[in-house]
Amino acid sequence: MLIAASSSSSAAILASLPSPSSGQLDLGPFTIHYYGAAIALGVLAAVWLARKRWRARGGDPDDISNLALICVPAGLIGTRIYHVITDYQKLYCGPPNCPKSLWPGAFEIWDGGLGIPGGIAAGVIAGLIFARVKGLNTKVGFDAVAPAIPLAQAIGRWGNWFNQELFGRPTSLPWGLEIDPVHRPERYADSPTFHPTFLYESLWNLGVVAVVIALDRRGRLKPGKLFPVYVGGYFLGRMWVEEMRSDNAAMVGPFRWNFLLSVIMIVVALIWFFWRGAFRAEGEPYPAPYLDGHRFGGPDPTPVPSDSGEHFDDGVGHGGPGLEGPGPERATPETDDGEVPVGVEPPEGPGGAEVPDGPA
Repeated sequence: MLIAASSSSSAAILASLPSPSSGQLDLGPFTIHYYGAAIALGVLAAVWLARKRWRARGGDPDDISNLALICVPAGLIGTRIYHVITDYQKLYCGPPNCPKSLWPGAFEIWDGGLGIPGGIAAGVIAGLIFARVKGLNTKVGFDAVAPAIPLAQAIGRWGNWFNQELFGRPTSLPWGLEIDPVHRPERYADSPTFHPTFLYESLWNLGVVAVVIALDRRGRLKPGKLFPVYVGGYFLGRMWVEEMRSDNAAMVGPFRWNFLLSVIMIVVALIWFFWRGAFRAEGEPYPAPYLDGHRFGGPDPTPVPSDSGEHFDDGVGHGGPGLEGPGPERATPETDDGEVPVGVEPPEGPGGAEVPDGPA
């Protein structure tokens, strides 16, 4: 009987997900906050994937690195502003009504609190400005980063696990998340396990990554249409996850604000996707990554019609019809001064004689 009871107790303990006992690692004078580490790892993964996809479309991967230097800080600021605005009455109105004051609480990002919708908006605005200044084709850029952003979100969500925050309602399911009493809402003080909504959203975002890449491989969508697929897919998941959360949130009538925002963004994504058609016509080439057709004086890759059977590959198994391959060596036109581009064999005239350099 004692053995049976012990086995039953062990099974009960194993039938749940533990939470970390601490959200930080102390290394002498340095402290590593796991929440921030998760965000940083997500950003690095997103930049890695976006660089490969941009290069596969004929662009310079350093464009993505430079873009990240602008969009990541802008996105972080946007997420924090959105969080502070939507949770002001709950967290930042000052004691005794709130646990924190606006100063310095609004800047304590290591304690969590990043509103992703604000980060998306701020990042997109910063990205559009960067693309306009640098002469990047924004539609091609949207396609390149479309699966990279949900990849960053999927990794970054694990920061909520370390902080024991943003979990769902109580559950007795085997994958229920153990939450320490100090982190439980008062009304659920006696409930030991909760829905791991951070895990649900992380897995959902990985699914969005897979869907976007799968559609890209088919190569039928018009340039720029992968991004609304990401936006709609992300907010569809956010909508049902939001309804499982147990924390207090900004409300609009009987609805959580983030739920209503998700509905709005799904509608926006659908309009964006179908506006002026979603699919490319047969034979329609995929555009170059730069608006002026040249990159620092060198020609972009020559587009290949979508019905030619040629596909581009981003080096990690993604891609779709459009470019024969990245790099100036794929280009055949002459440069403006009549010189044959590096890596291209000079054409031959009748009888095998070389054609002299110069304009045709």
